[in-house]
Amino acid sequence: MQQAYLYDAIRTPFGKIGGALSSHRPDDLAAHVVRELVARAPKLETSSIDESIFGNANGAGEENRNVARMATLLAGLPTSIPGTTMNRLCGSSLDASIAASRQIATGDADLVLLGGVESMSRAPWVLPKTERPFPMSNLELANTTLGWRLVNPAMPGEWTVSLGEATEQLREKHNISREDQDEFSAASHQLAAAAWGAGKYENLVVPVPPANKRGTEFTRDETIRADSTAQTLSKLRTVFRTGENATVTAGNASPMSDGASAAFLGSEKGGELLGLDPIARIVSNGASALDPQFFGFAPVEAANKAVAKAGLKWSDIAAVELNEAFAAQSLACIRAWDIDPTIVNAWGGAISIGHPLGASGLRILGTVARRLAESGERYGVAAICIGVGQGLAVVVENVNATK
Repeated sequence: MQQAYLYDAIRTPFGKIGGALSSHRPDDLAAHVVRELVARAPKLETSSIDESIFGNANGAGEENRNVARMATLLAGLPTSIPGTTMNRLCGSSLDASIAASRQIATGDADLVLLGGVESMSRAPWVLPKTERPFPMSNLELANTTLGWRLVNPAMPGEWTVSLGEATEQLREKHNISREDQDEFSAASHQLAAAAWGAGKYENLVVPVPPANKRGTEFTRDETIRADSTAQTLSKLRTVFRTGENATVTAGNASPMSDGASAAFLGSEKGGELLGLDPIARIVSNGASALDPQFFGFAPVEAANKAVAKAGLKWSDIAAVELNEAFAAQSLACIRAWDIDPTIVNAWGGAISIGHPLGASGLRILGTVARRLAESGERYGVAAICIGVGQGLAVVVENVNATK
């Protein structure tokens, strides 16, 4: 079995819904990160790329169903590169990395171009077809931006609650207070701002040129608020419930976002084709599932499986990137793992940076690899919760570890 290595990982800055990236089509964002990634590989002949795998949660609009194929074509890569798009909702691009690592391990590929993209700004409304022609009743458009839509009536109602209501139920189950959530969220903003200020993202984030001549280059995550404090966040109204039993707000949840990410995974031969040294080795992965309304807790078992499969203990893990869908679910996971909270999202997380669904898995994978490369520590975990009750995790090893 061949080893699978991460050779490079990049992303765009993440934009808020209706914000700096809303004029960019998702397939154009995907093509942009492909071009930028390829430009960073000094020896690459693009015809040597075996496969392109992208993650995307929507697919119903300008992604044109298979955005992996669209991205390589729009980026000007050879038409001979096959492309497939994976959809495991928020975990889509992390799932793409797992699929690619398996291809490399079995010798089916030496070099795989990975990506993930989402434009939540441009997610379309859809109009379902009618059972009968020429209906006399009104029809309702469904918003495809986030969450359940066109729900099958056979689904139990407790499964199909909103993501926010599901988070309220999860935090009740795990006794997580509004104060805890707001403190966690403020720290996410402060850590992200500090990381940007210290240049941590210089090698991870590639600017996006304007979509038209009137715009400006987009260079930095749009939703980070360096002045956020638990006190200021505590003043925000709750969104999904009202009254004393309500805690989830726009401030302690990840914002809807636009953005793209990309990476190269390859064998040792893949590194030779790229002319790059590896950043990290893909060690193991884990997937888990539970009742849909408790989706936020699913990363716990996924990461436990991945750590165990790697032959490690949590005490061996030096860095964790956990996608912050909501503060409450992040806190529930961290407490279940019983780890030092300071090793989690040390450069900020999705509450501050943003969560463009299909792009987030590769964002956390690339970030945990870069954190290990900087610190010299050996093992890290990237973990993500997924709507409808799933979780994914990947363990990576810093191949140049000094600690």
